[in-house]
Amino acid sequence: MTDPDILIVGGGLHGLSAALHLARAGRRVRVLEARQVGAQASGYSAGGVRTLGRHPAEVPLALEAIERWHDIANLVGDDCGFRPVGQVRVAETEAELAQLAERVERLRAAGWMHEALADAETVRQLLPAVAPHVVGGIVARRDGFASPLRTTRAFGCAAMAAGATVIEGARVATLERRAGLWCLRTHGGETHAAPLLLNAAGAWGGRIARAAGEPIPLGFNAFQMLLTDALPPLLTPVVGAAGRPLSFKQSDSGHVMIGGGHKGQADLDTGEIHLDVPRLAYSARTALDLFPALREARIAHAWAGIEGVTPDELPVIGRSAVADGLVHAFGFSGHGFALAPIVGAIVAGLLLDGPETHALTAFAPDRFTLGGPARETRSALLQPAG
Repeated sequence: MTDPDILIVGGGLHGLSAALHLARAGRRVRVLEARQVGAQASGYSAGGVRTLGRHPAEVPLALEAIERWHDIANLVGDDCGFRPVGQVRVAETEAELAQLAERVERLRAAGWMHEALADAETVRQLLPAVAPHVVGGIVARRDGFASPLRTTRAFGCAAMAAGATVIEGARVATLERRAGLWCLRTHGGETHAAPLLLNAAGAWGGRIARAAGEPIPLGFNAFQMLLTDALPPLLTPVVGAAGRPLSFKQSDSGHVMIGGGHKGQADLDTGEIHLDVPRLAYSARTALDLFPALREARIAHAWAGIEGVTPDELPVIGRSAVADGLVHAFGFSGHGFALAPIVGAIVAGLLLDGPETHALTAFAPDRFTLGGPARETRSALLQPAG
């Protein structure tokens, strides 16, 4: 096997997007995935492709990403099930509607026009089945949703077609920086080395960072989803709520997917997930409150994927502050799916020693650890945080 130029830890969507961009730039790329491609959050998310409701720091990335989503088939050779049906965030009270109006005004003052305020009549035109107490909302008409696992696999296939190697079942046990190389050993005993390393390990990204000598605080959640049996057409756009957690969409097959960030229990060491039934029931009740037509629906399936969550719920994207040849892209906190096409391009540029073409200060790896450890060689066993 030819030695790679770049190692990527994590075969989720962001790692594979970076692999694709790097391989197309002519670099030898090897992706090490602990389980299977898309085994956690990337393959089991809600699949929302949204600019709506983004933190201001994420808005520029989301706006660039949505352009790539509208041309996704040319990027990866598959439309990824992308449906540009728009997204709506509904307000259930006048106070919520006022907050949404203030948000739209702030965005427009910053030059961003992608969100529009919608009165009750407009919301009902978009969502005829919505509950009568809804008083309005905001709309982003170019947003939509895609199939998470199909998208992740499409990026993986495109990366491999461009020359990248993806190794599944390669859980990293140790890493060290030695003689200008990142040297990684897996639990299976295989060794891999390259001068450059991308930490795209998702919920496990904090462990990789610590092993490299860069402690970055990272929690994790098992975000839960529900799927109903097939129903008659109920709604077209993706729906969220201003005052309570909700992600709600209907597929072409008629199945309704309900999420919103409600958490199950997970174990990072084993990857095992246990669903929290009361929280799933809360998600279902929220959807029913907003769409009474769901009353006769039956739950067909429920699942969750483990996702890394930072203290400020913004991702970690950027060059390491303490280690040469290391770039991070993890901790997307439940809203990274839509950003993958642009984030992969950004971190590929950083690994290729290009200039920072985007404002990444809000995502800087050292934003939590300024004044941390000096630059030094580290060797560490990847273990749970104490």
